[in-house]
Amino acid sequence: MRSGFFQSAELSARKIFDPRTKLLMVITIGTVIMADTGVGWMSVLIWILTFVPLALFLIERKWKAALIYFCVYWGATAMQTYLLPLTTGVVNFLLVAMSFFSVRFMPGIAMASYMVNTTTVSEFMGAMERMRVPQGLSIPLSVVFRFFPTVAEEYAAISDAMRMRGIRFGGKKPGKMIEYRLVPLLVCCVKIGDELSAAALTRGLGAPIRRTNVCRIGLRAQDIFAMAVCFAMILLFLFERLGGAGAVVI
Repeated sequence: MRSGFFQSAELSARKIFDPRTKLLMVITIGTVIMADTGVGWMSVLIWILTFVPLALFLIERKWKAALIYFCVYWGATAMQTYLLPLTTGVVNFLLVAMSFFSVRFMPGIAMASYMVNTTTVSEFMGAMERMRVPQGLSIPLSVVFRFFPTVAEEYAAISDAMRMRGIRFGGKKPGKMIEYRLVPLLVCCVKIGDELSAAALTRGLGAPIRRTNVCRIGLRAQDIFAMAVCFAMILLFLFERLGGAGAVVI
């Protein structure tokens, strides 16, 4: 059994939040951290949000995903603090780009990974129907929802096959690694997209009538609390941004 950033949702039996709550958390963390100014009390808010994916991974006992997130994010933070002042030129540019991407995008990616790993397609579609999302948007999202975990599984299978043939980093044929891994992966991506689209239509996702759903979803106390916190953080973020813009205009 593989555990990581893109693991099948069926492997997780514990459901803490409703899919709508997790979607709101993804939007909140991604938006606030990507637009971070790092000034005043906003820096405290950012630090709080960065710990949310780590805490959720630990609660769900996804140790590998939690370790990857911890090492990448806080490694990039330490790089910005201690290593960047010691470098110049091209090395400094590369380190700035790597650390900036990790610090700004990693929390949102980790939170999206948590949502994908702990939500089945049926639960996600049920949440979309409760939100009255048009099928023209919900069907592509449901296909994307299963696309990345399936691609990760295919890549793992390709990697195992290539490793058995001695094609790996540091092996006898390092130049063949790209050809023998990426080309089959691209072919699999096209095939997976077609298969998932056909499976979605076969399940009646494109039907004009209302579908039934056996998944039980609903907002509980923890969902209401998490949504309230997300809305409060978004309002604080907007207040800080608009207040700062107003101060500049004045």
